[in-house]
Amino acid sequence: MLVRHSFIFSLCQLLLALALFIANWPASARTLSDTEKSVRAIVSGIVSYTRWPALSDQPRLCIFRSSRFVYALSNDAPPALPYTPVIVNNQSEALSATCDAIYFGDESSAAQLELIDKYQGRPLLLIAEQNPECLIGSAFCLIINDHSVRFSVNLDALSRSGVRVNPDVLMLARNKKHE
Repeated sequence: MLVRHSFIFSLCQLLLALALFIANWPASARTLSDTEKSVRAIVSGIVSYTRWPALSDQPRLCIFRSSRFVYALSNDAPPALPYTPVIVNNQSEALSATCDAIYFGDESSAAQLELIDKYQGRPLLLIAEQNPECLIGSAFCLIINDHSVRFSVNLDALSRSGVRVNPDVLMLARNKKHE
């Protein structure tokens, strides 16, 4: 009888340990959806082909927590990211993080412009998730449909950004081969 209680106790410990393991399963174990992979690839590509004056290290990409793709843009799963991700909750956190690039989620075009004005004079790449017209605010705007992701470019915003983007990236925005 003592052996039976010991076995049941050991089984309960094992089940408890298994439950705790599953509850604490690392977030990096989650696989990315096709849309998340596309967003990550496009943002990584844009950042890779962008040059900042006097930047010698990887650029810091501040990602607003309101983005639907925070996980895809910030997890450290291969392939390696060409930027250092920094998750921010609001404008003041984005300002104090001294970002080289900002990825907006639900922030309006007006909120984007407000933050841009506060960064006065610093080279800054801006990418928006929810700015389909891409007329004001960010230089690059993702257009995310059910199963495709593409982007458009606001050349006026890009020319004021202080960064240089490879012309090949700009050509991709003109056609749909990058979907």
